[in-house]
Amino acid sequence: MEAFSASHDYNLFTINNVWMMACAAGVFFMNLGFGCVESGLTRSKNTANILFKNTIVPCIGIVTYALWGFGLMYPGGDGGGWFGFAGFGLGFENDIAGLTSVYNAGYTYWTDFLYQAMFAATAATIVSGAVAERIKLGSFMVFTALLVGVSYPITGMWKWGNGWLNNLSTPFYDFAGSTVVHSVGGWAALAGIIILGPRLGKYVDGRIRPILGHSMPLVMIGVFVLWLGWFGFNGGSVLSADPGMVSLVLVTTAIAAAAGGLGATFTSWIWQKKPDVTMALNGILAGLVAITAGADQMGPISSMVIGAVGGIIVVFSVTFFDKLKLDDPVGATSVHLVNGIWGTLAVGIFGKLAGFAQLFSQIVGIVAIGAFTFVFSLVAFKLIQLVMGLRVSAEEEQVGLDIGEHGNEAYPDFQSSLKS
Repeated sequence: MEAFSASHDYNLFTINNVWMMACAAGVFFMNLGFGCVESGLTRSKNTANILFKNTIVPCIGIVTYALWGFGLMYPGGDGGGWFGFAGFGLGFENDIAGLTSVYNAGYTYWTDFLYQAMFAATAATIVSGAVAERIKLGSFMVFTALLVGVSYPITGMWKWGNGWLNNLSTPFYDFAGSTVVHSVGGWAALAGIIILGPRLGKYVDGRIRPILGHSMPLVMIGVFVLWLGWFGFNGGSVLSADPGMVSLVLVTTAIAAAAGGLGATFTSWIWQKKPDVTMALNGILAGLVAITAGADQMGPISSMVIGAVGGIIVVFSVTFFDKLKLDDPVGATSVHLVNGIWGTLAVGIFGKLAGFAQLFSQIVGIVAIGAFTFVFSLVAFKLIQLVMGLRVSAEEEQVGLDIGEHGNEAYPDFQSSLKS
């Protein structure tokens, strides 16, 4: 009987570990989705620059998170604090296999790091699209290292590292990161937009001048890659291969995304008289961000409502930021910041834990993480601006960052008239 039990535990451990590794791969694959969405929604003359940023962000993110970010986010101990540090590196000398001392329903230490590192990189990737077409590459890379290496793991520890938000009388709840990941990226993006200012020609004589993206097929490919990756993002946050809970989470994720696409489609159709494909696609992403905080807490109807409201919100939010002359070429602030807030609040309204106490804790978490991230990002962007400059020259912006920053082009055979 003991031998059977040990074998059973080992098999369960292996299944859970494989599922978590597969989900980590799904989240990693989302970098391709972000690259496609961001490059498609911007002009062809900046495509190589966008692709480079989305290539280098996971490289910076994984290395930085391995060196010290993981230790900041998961310091160990009794928890409940504002700051902790487990030390530099991953400590592989002590446990080369990364196994727990007793087989259980968990997974290896290495799988834990890998999955969490993918999340860390995602937060920084969100910033890339919002500051596109005018930020210096080197400056963006420095900010990425600061966000992933300092800001993200500190606020992430407050919840997922058993910090003070997780130890409130009614704990703050964020299943897979509507606030911990998405709104963190959104707050950082908003700070960058404020410091950078709008693209040349975006706001002229008090009018909003649309600057159209160059490839809607790329945007669509990117959105569906992200939707697929989100099954790993949310599905892996179950932290096991539990068949009931994983199935529920994948269903609520899919329903919210679909409802978000419909909500944005009909809203843009009624308000703008035409259905806008970019709004429909951003509506899908809005629904995904919104459900992420409570994907394990919702039923099908609640997920539908949360996703649909997210899709509606994203249409009005894009216009709202434009009226404030906050230039976000891809709508990252509307998708990730605004809907990250909405999804986190939705836990206290629709979830199994719904009630005033939970809603209040959700508000506390949103405000605390948002304030820290926004102030940190404002200061970081401003210091980078003072030390090494933040924005490319007007001439380089006109020519395109592909030439100015990289000395090559994504589409060398395009006519020059298409690069305006």
